[in-house]
Amino acid sequence: MSEENKALNFIEHIVEEDLAAGFPKSQLRFRFPPEPNGYLHIGHASSICLNFGLGLRYSAPVNLRFDDTNPVKEEKEFVDAIKKDVSWLGFNWDQECYASDYFQQLYDWAVQLIKEGKAYVDSQSSEDMAFQKGTPTEPGTNSPYRDRSTEENLELFAGMKDGKYPEGSHVLRAKIDMSASNMLMRDPIMYRILHKAHHRTNTDWCIYPMYDWTHGESDYIEQVSHSLCTLEFAPHRELYDWFLDQVADKKKIRPKQREFARRNLSHTVVSKRKLLQLVDQKIVKGWDDPRMPTISGLRRRGYTSEAIRNFADTIGIAKRENLVDVSLLEFHVREDLNKKAPRVMAVLDPVKVVITNYPKENTEWLQTENNPEDESAGHREIPFSRELYIEKGDFKEEANRKFFRLKLGGEVRLKSGYIIKAESCSKDADGNIVEIQCTYDPKSKSGSGTEESLRKVKGTLHWVSVPHAIEAEVRLYDRLFTDESPDTHKDKEFMDFINPDSLKVISAYVEPSLSSAKTEDHFQFQRIGYFNVDPDSKPGNLVFNRTVPLRDSWAKIAQKQ
Repeated sequence: MSEENKALNFIEHIVEEDLAAGFPKSQLRFRFPPEPNGYLHIGHASSICLNFGLGLRYSAPVNLRFDDTNPVKEEKEFVDAIKKDVSWLGFNWDQECYASDYFQQLYDWAVQLIKEGKAYVDSQSSEDMAFQKGTPTEPGTNSPYRDRSTEENLELFAGMKDGKYPEGSHVLRAKIDMSASNMLMRDPIMYRILHKAHHRTNTDWCIYPMYDWTHGESDYIEQVSHSLCTLEFAPHRELYDWFLDQVADKKKIRPKQREFARRNLSHTVVSKRKLLQLVDQKIVKGWDDPRMPTISGLRRRGYTSEAIRNFADTIGIAKRENLVDVSLLEFHVREDLNKKAPRVMAVLDPVKVVITNYPKENTEWLQTENNPEDESAGHREIPFSRELYIEKGDFKEEANRKFFRLKLGGEVRLKSGYIIKAESCSKDADGNIVEIQCTYDPKSKSGSGTEESLRKVKGTLHWVSVPHAIEAEVRLYDRLFTDESPDTHKDKEFMDFINPDSLKVISAYVEPSLSSAKTEDHFQFQRIGYFNVDPDSKPGNLVFNRTVPLRDSWAKIAQKQ
């Protein structure tokens, strides 16, 4: 086996086997088929990367198809968000398709099945139908309406279509086998009555096809060669094939359904119902809240499309479900942003430093590198003055030998600036330090080449010049749930594990170069973490989101526990 073949996932092996058996490569076609009833999340990203990745690997077209068969839950807002997310991830679709475009063809095929004695209108209540369907260990019983005449079925089905009957009064069922071991084959429902306006067809239809009837037939209409679904659809494959048996032309491509496992992400939930609950109960501020696992939420938080694609490639495709630690996703965004995010100065918890021997009215512009990982990123100038802000946590009056930041009588280097020494400090009435008085070595300027500038001191601090600092709102986002698998506890609700510290909003000071920062621009706040500009930002009112800290603090917490 070649090295290339060893690297194939099992889905790619299936495609390779089909090609080896004579399937024309030119007829490969894939699709990504979301239902527009919510926003895409990180779990969808794996499916997107799989299907579009196959398209890139085999130079095959990939359709974006919206399985929009439920007007109760589907909206154009979700369609637009899905298209934006797929594009942002870096993929281009061949055809933009909608299951609703096939409503007439699906209806015509259903009429054909009625005429062939393979479908009938059932007028039982949903409770009666559920009872007569049997159990996994007991066969079902036939509906009392199963043997209606073809004429009566056609008349009732046409009346359903024309809106003559109330919701719940009739359904169309396929006539298969009420004793089948696979309960999905026990006369599944094909159509139900819904007097609801559809986001594309408005009120043209009063009946809507069920997913199982729609999905495979849509694949066939589009001539999709490989229909890839998650594992919960494995029992549906038999029904998928049965429906295709009724309509497929042997001269055309017959889609092949194959299943892969979901990849669940720790410290979050990806059920659309549960995500909607978070939105409706205002636990989060919307589908694009940066704490949400939605692609739009991740984008707003500062995750890059490259990081998400690399994460999807790393976890790969498998046949068994498993829980992927969110720290792996965080690793990929750190790795990507480390290469491309400019380094800037920001102080989140400020205390003032006054350099007593620096000229009062003087402002000096110091040169600093934009990104040590990218030589082409160049340099910029930052202002230096007598009064600076540093982080409160970077100063102690007294500290042990392992504290390499500023302490009374100790020295540190200011990033791209001078070496300073803490001489004294001032406190307020409550004993809080409000100002640190320091002196600086005028000959120790970074990069000046002097003997003093080459002197080694163990600590280097970030800082911002007080007269030039820009005040900004900083949103410190953390994991939304404290438990790694919040929705798997039998005795607790997933809401019981909401992290009360998932968002902290603070005022901070940033260097003046950030005044021109634009929405979604990424930065590394030196020694703190990666941040990006939130869409809430306005001229004169910068808002930054923390994407991830520089290091995984949760790993330390887990070790202590």
